[in-house]
Amino acid sequence: MKEQKNNPTKPNNTFTRRKFITNTAAAAVSFTIIEPSLVRGTKANSRVTVGCIGLGGRGRLIAGMLNKHEAYQIVSVADYFPQVAQQIGDRFNIESNRRFSGLSGYKKLIDGKVDAVFLETPPCFFPDHAAAAVNAGCHVYVAKPVAVDVPGSLSIAASGKKATNNKTVFLADFQTRTDPFFIEAIKRVHNGLIGGLAMLSSFYTDDGFSDPPKTKTIESRLQRLIWVNDIDIGGGQLVAAGIHAVDVALWIAAAHPVSATGSSRTARRKPHGDSADVYSVTYRFEDGLILNHRGEHIRNTHGFQCNCFAFGQDGYTETNYAGKVWVCGNRGGYRGGEVTNLYNKGIAGNLDTFYKSIFNGVYDNPTAAPSVDSTLATILGREAAQRNTMLTWKQMIKENRKVELNLTGLKA
Repeated sequence: MKEQKNNPTKPNNTFTRRKFITNTAAAAVSFTIIEPSLVRGTKANSRVTVGCIGLGGRGRLIAGMLNKHEAYQIVSVADYFPQVAQQIGDRFNIESNRRFSGLSGYKKLIDGKVDAVFLETPPCFFPDHAAAAVNAGCHVYVAKPVAVDVPGSLSIAASGKKATNNKTVFLADFQTRTDPFFIEAIKRVHNGLIGGLAMLSSFYTDDGFSDPPKTKTIESRLQRLIWVNDIDIGGGQLVAAGIHAVDVALWIAAAHPVSATGSSRTARRKPHGDSADVYSVTYRFEDGLILNHRGEHIRNTHGFQCNCFAFGQDGYTETNYAGKVWVCGNRGGYRGGEVTNLYNKGIAGNLDTFYKSIFNGVYDNPTAAPSVDSTLATILGREAAQRNTMLTWKQMIKENRKVELNLTGLKA
């Protein structure tokens, strides 16, 4: 891409409001199909055998995309809810003895010998599931956030490193890091087009998710994204959702913050989960860089926005999950373009990257460490805002506070 000698014309509507549809399982998706060949020593034209763990809206979407992809073959499925495992098993013609349910379903799936596992459960389960898969020699594809607390995040970091040592692939599925406009704009920022960074500003809003009264067990919270409202299951709104915007900010900063301070509150009507839904957090970095993050998750018609601004000494850049990405500066700019359908395109790109890494034996696993840093940064922000105080990264790591999950009464 050629660098623009003149600044691009500023778009009339910087903050284009778009409704972000999370359950798009029926949407048409285009793929870059790779011709399957030697995979983990198997014969030409074989596929990567896959076990899908977690088959809610996103898990179902990804299973559908895997089923259409010539490089993969789904051979096992697992979901806490048996009716879900059976339904998806019927849809993709999975043998009845390879459909698993309950809390231990993931163990049975992994014991059944698959090349790769796709983890799409609520994030509280990712650390244990990822560790089991890596220990079994499986490639791992995991959603974000990778955990809900510090111990879980550090466990994922260890699993990512172990995967590299074991020569297996470990990929965390962030969509923005696959987009060519994001990649080019941030590359130019790193190359100095806007000068030294002074301030970052990230913003994430959405309508929030259903938060019905709790029942005797957490079973009713494990579906339909209700768990985003619960810190012990989903990490809370900032960790589960705001992470998309915070991750872009950390990508631009090329570092994790050293401290955070902020405030949060719960403003939705009739809340039952313990997650706040309004956040204002200020992060500081080692070099003095400041990141302001704001977010709200209320059904107030504002809708979905996920963006990040970087202000430098000589210019600025703007990124949008569903909108314009561009750079404007005293020494030139980058026109960028309009990001569309990133949710699906990003997943499709990551599916291709995952297969290419397996096929070509590329085990550097570059998404593992950034996904852990982004998860920890949002946990830092959540904790600082909850306590209404300044919390340092070092303090957070030293505390190593585990968020306890009550599994009493759930089906084993």
